[in-house]
Amino acid sequence: MKTAEMSVPEIIRETAATLKSAGFDAWLVGGCVRDLLIGREPKDWDITTNARPEDIQKLFEETFYENNYGTVGVVTQSENPKLKVVEITPYRIEGKYSNARHPDEVRFSDKLEDDLERRDFTINAIAYDVMSGEMRDLHGGREDLARKVIVAVGDPHKRFEEDALRMLRAIRISAELDFAIDTQTATGIAANAAQLGKISRERVRDELVRIVMSERPLQALYMAQRLGILKYVLPELEEGLGCNQNQAHSFDVFEHLLRSLQHAADKNWSLDIRLSALLHDIGKPATREWSEEKKDWTFHGHDVVSAKMTKKILNDLKFPKDTVSKVSNLVRAHMFFSDPDVVTLSAVRRLIARVGQENIVDLVNLRVCDRIGTGRPKEHPFRLRKYMSMIDEAMRDPVSVGMLKIDGAKLIEKGEAPGPRIGWILHALLEEVLDEPSKNTEEYLEKRAGEMSDMADEALKELGEKGKDRKTEEEEAEVKKLRAKHHVS
Repeated sequence: MKTAEMSVPEIIRETAATLKSAGFDAWLVGGCVRDLLIGREPKDWDITTNARPEDIQKLFEETFYENNYGTVGVVTQSENPKLKVVEITPYRIEGKYSNARHPDEVRFSDKLEDDLERRDFTINAIAYDVMSGEMRDLHGGREDLARKVIVAVGDPHKRFEEDALRMLRAIRISAELDFAIDTQTATGIAANAAQLGKISRERVRDELVRIVMSERPLQALYMAQRLGILKYVLPELEEGLGCNQNQAHSFDVFEHLLRSLQHAADKNWSLDIRLSALLHDIGKPATREWSEEKKDWTFHGHDVVSAKMTKKILNDLKFPKDTVSKVSNLVRAHMFFSDPDVVTLSAVRRLIARVGQENIVDLVNLRVCDRIGTGRPKEHPFRLRKYMSMIDEAMRDPVSVGMLKIDGAKLIEKGEAPGPRIGWILHALLEEVLDEPSKNTEEYLEKRAGEMSDMADEALKELGEKGKDRKTEEEEAEVKKLRAKHHVS
């Protein structure tokens, strides 16, 4: 194994040296030691000591202490955000856990052994003294690292009863490190799965994000389902188990979604694309119907249902509003028709206007994930590549109100009163420009806006609302015919 000593930043050594010079212990502990031993860069640095919080605060110039568990944050002068704050925690013994997350009581200890016994997994219970080079491994963590196995410290049932989030953390670490989960530890997870229902959705979200952003999200979520904890994270996902699809798909909805997500991970795409890939067909089980005419399953409207479910799921998990909006928008639009032989540049411009220029590439990438998730081997078949070229061409044309050669200020200057009529006129003008980009001139738009200014509110509002992002009924009917022709539900 790589030695930890050579990879420890100087600021960490200095912090440990300050504690040691005052007569206290200073051990690196937790994930940072684990990562150092396997050659990964630690995400954060934790030091444990026999010093009490008040002792720690006296030794450092700038600190904060705002918790019930003894952890003192030492603010450093480092420009590295991972080293800006070093957390130092006294050795502690934890009392009973009544909420499956936090101990009811914490007592400080003078022995490192007490602190290591309360930790979650053996690979996180290795202590390292950066000053002397000594490593204290009382639970076989280094051996488990070598075996690439996640093993609970002591009795796994007790560990998971104490803190149910540890079960999801085991899944996440497994995905991040490509480690197996020890049989007894896995049995403990399965037996205590329901405890995860007591954990706040924010904490579940944080672990889920790290799983989704790992290199192996398919492996992790499949394991979460097998061990019975997925239903407490994303219950809607389990509804896709055994939900067979039409002839275009090789897998049920559950596996299709996991494979779509995995492709996004393989491409190292963003969280938004990964979440969209995971949820884009989440509404299929609710919309599945058998067609005697086609002798196959249909999923009419699943894009709309999936978008609504996506919004509910992400809101429940307390994702930021921007994430909820973008991901549900991508899910809603993922069934865009992309046959370049029949689709028009006008339709492409409308799609761009609907999802936003900043999201169109992500939407195409979502489509790629969807395709690979069906079991089809090629990322970019000729039709999709050609469609992407049409997007590039359409992006040169106006696809939003902000790209018009006229704005609200000009309309007011021409005599239109400030108010909702301004927006209606601009959206109605955009509707015309989406069909004919050549109309995007000051001369034409000012003339047309003048004509619209004479319209009554009701008629103008109807025209403006129509111009926001909807396709005409004729276009919708044509797309339905084309989808049926190509067996696209």
